[in-house]
Amino acid sequence: MFPSYGGERAGLSALTFLKNDINPRSAALGGASAALNGDAYSILSNPAALVQLKDKGFTLANKFIGAGVNQSFVSFVNPQSDETSVWGFSLNSLTSGFIKERTEFMPGGTGREFSVVNMAFGATYAKLLSEQFSFGVTMKYVYEHVAGFNNHTAAVDLSFLYKTDFKKLQFAAVLHNFGGSSSLASREDIPVTFNRTLGIALETNPVPTVFSVGMSIEPYRADKHALLTAFQISHPNDNSENIRLGAEYSYGDQFFARLGYKINVLGHVYPTAGVGAAVPYGNGQFVLIDYAITATRFFGSQHLMGVRFMMLKSKK
Repeated sequence: MFPSYGGERAGLSALTFLKNDINPRSAALGGASAALNGDAYSILSNPAALVQLKDKGFTLANKFIGAGVNQSFVSFVNPQSDETSVWGFSLNSLTSGFIKERTEFMPGGTGREFSVVNMAFGATYAKLLSEQFSFGVTMKYVYEHVAGFNNHTAAVDLSFLYKTDFKKLQFAAVLHNFGGSSSLASREDIPVTFNRTLGIALETNPVPTVFSVGMSIEPYRADKHALLTAFQISHPNDNSENIRLGAEYSYGDQFFARLGYKINVLGHVYPTAGVGAAVPYGNGQFVLIDYAITATRFFGSQHLMGVRFMMLKSKK
């Protein structure tokens, strides 16, 4: 059994929606996405890989977490004319929908409703430093709203990617959500004030920082058939180290079948899976549709759908 180091840190961070994998390709591969070849979702997994894109594109994704909770992602990437740099912008949002307010004296509900909203606005820049080496950085403003409580903070993603000429072998290092600590603070218009103090600030917690290293390689390609494999090890600041494994089969670079597995992630004892398809439209343009399913022990099966609008000059 893989040893568990750091499990005693579980629950120490806030804003944990930032750790949720809302890249459908990555989720299907068990999260082994740090060293994948560049696509429009690289703004999430490894911004440094964006330099492999030659044309602009948009992404839309939604994760159905359950109990009315959804997490959505929207991004835009725009490679520059110098073909060595890329700008991108993104919005990552988790919403709970409306929840009935209940109190100590009115457990059946007060007649009022509240909601939970988490949002992260990101600006990304990636640069090709040499034919093999690139780096990327994302600056994020993070906002949290829970009933009458609010939180504002900032975080940074920093990543590096090194590619080789051997079977598309790539190595990567990614630091997600590096930042300081923050806390929720109440506003003055909280409707329920019994046993509460107005203007109270809750406990301060750090953002969920995760450092990952990974590699990917295409061990097989013949005619229209190809197999890509990926490996990643992650060190979160609020839980145990874990390993991610993934494999992707593609036919003609148009149809994809994916399988993954997570080692030492609590509650994730089943493989992950997903499919994808590239649908051409217009002159050299593609819509890429991705789907992933993650079966968990405690939260059931979570479904993730995504669409990429890429204006490609040629297929890769």
